[in-house]
Amino acid sequence: MQSHALQSLPEGYREILHLDLQKDKKTATVVNVLAVVLAVVLGIVFHLMVPISSFFRTTGDLAADLLRLLVLLVAMAAYIVLHELTHAAAMKCFGGVQVKFGFTGIYAFAGSEKDYFDRPAYRIIALAPVVVWGVIFALLMALLPREWFWTMAWLQLTNVSGAAGDLYVTWKLHKVPRDTLVRDTGVAMWMYSASGTGE
Repeated sequence: MQSHALQSLPEGYREILHLDLQKDKKTATVVNVLAVVLAVVLGIVFHLMVPISSFFRTTGDLAADLLRLLVLLVAMAAYIVLHELTHAAAMKCFGGVQVKFGFTGIYAFAGSEKDYFDRPAYRIIALAPVVVWGVIFALLMALLPREWFWTMAWLQLTNVSGAAGDLYVTWKLHKVPRDTLVRDTGVAMWMYSASGTGE
C-alpha cells in the first residue's frame, strides 16, 4: 500500500490546530456529552429491538447466565485493547513507522511521535475501530440467540460511545484544508497545513 505518512513536515507547513483532551476541559466536555448522547440514543434503539429487561432476566440456567456475564466482562476489557490495536493496525497500513501504546490512567491510547498522516488516511485511522468492531458486533447481535442480544449490545454501546473522540476529530478534519497533515501522539494531536488555517 502507498505510504500516506511522512516522518517530517514539508517546508512551509505550520500548526493550524492542536487538540489535547486531557488539558482542554471544554473539548473534553463536548466529547463526553457526545459519548453519553450516542449511548442513550443507541440504547433506546436497541431497547426497541429487544427490551433491556431481557438482559437482567434469568433464564433458569445459572451456568448459562453466568457465562453471558463473564463473556461481557472479559470482552469489555479486551475491547479496550482491540480498539487501540485497530488504530495501530490502520496507522501501520498507511505507512506509520513507529506506533506506541499507553494508558493515561483515564484511557488507553495508540499513537506515533514521528508520523504525519495525510487527511484521507487519518480519517480512516480515526474511524477504523468504530467501523470494524461496529460491523462485528452488529453481526453477532443479529446471529446469536436472543438471550445474547444485550451481551453484544453492551459491547456495541461501548464501541460507539467510546469512539466519541474519534468522531469529533473526524468532524474537525472536514473543516481543515485538504493538504492537512496530522500528528497524533495518542494523548494529543496536532494538525499542520501549508495552505490555510484550522478555523
